[in-house]
Amino acid sequence: MLDHSSKIPVTGDPLTDILRGLRLDGVEYGRCEMKEPWGIQFPAQPGARFHFVGRKGCWLKQPSGEWVELNAGDAVLLPRGEAHVLASEPGAKAWPIHGYELEEVCKDVYCTSNAEMCDKNCQPGTLLFCAAMYFNLDGLHPLLGMMPDVMRSHELEAYEPGIPHLLESMAREVTMERVGSGGILARLADVLAATVIRSWVERGCGDSSGWIAAVRDRDIGRVLAAIHLEPDHDWTVESLARMMGASRSGFAERFATIVGETPAKYVTQVRMHQARQWLVRDRMKISVVAARLGYESDAAFSRAFKRVIGSAPSHLRAEEQADIRQG
Repeated sequence: MLDHSSKIPVTGDPLTDILRGLRLDGVEYGRCEMKEPWGIQFPAQPGARFHFVGRKGCWLKQPSGEWVELNAGDAVLLPRGEAHVLASEPGAKAWPIHGYELEEVCKDVYCTSNAEMCDKNCQPGTLLFCAAMYFNLDGLHPLLGMMPDVMRSHELEAYEPGIPHLLESMAREVTMERVGSGGILARLADVLAATVIRSWVERGCGDSSGWIAAVRDRDIGRVLAAIHLEPDHDWTVESLARMMGASRSGFAERFATIVGETPAKYVTQVRMHQARQWLVRDRMKISVVAARLGYESDAAFSRAFKRVIGSAPSHLRAEEQADIRQG
């Protein structure tokens, strides 16, 4: 077996190595002009949700059920796309987002309002720009699991000098309705969401324990980075122990103590999470994924996949696509 460890880039920070390829892509955007009172229900979806408040504040009912106030110029990211509500005030009657009429103003950018639901007593309200986004990481990646339910831009502005400028640019575009503003807003939303995540990571991910602590361990972190960067490599306990410069037994014991599971189990989990990305996002055939991960048969791969993910790969693609359509 060839040792591919020489291909792993060395930056001195394993977490940086793991995050080098992190990408968040917007796939659908909406400009929403609401008259008060109003409320929008956003169902849970496999990807992330992003909201920018362009004019007049509103309220967000978080996945926890708690209401928080958002001001004009605020942006929020819900990295796991959990169900939530935006409304003119806490408890306002809310309608599902897909119950609104959408007008496509340019590719993947839509405009909507609640004017048809209002009477003469309705008042001018909030102007929103919303987006559905998808990570190139699997939804079960430990980094996504550690992210908070809601990430607010204003909480990171002091640490990320670029955020206020991005917010100002979005505010200008969303209120002026200039030619091409939809496309520019979409790109600004992508950049702002990525900046919020980067700032959160650079500030320590809000937690110094768990998986982040394991990645930042001087020796184990290098091993975890290698596994995540090359999940299709045929990693063995011996090759990983060599990378750390330890004996097989010493490495296995330290890995289990810090990470919380055996090296073999962790490698299998990472490989199956990558397999799910290849199957759903890249539309690879099961046989191709099985061969790429070194399984001798589709059946052997399917058993490992079901053990980790909870469903057979043959069922996964249809289930994921149905979730996307419903979200």
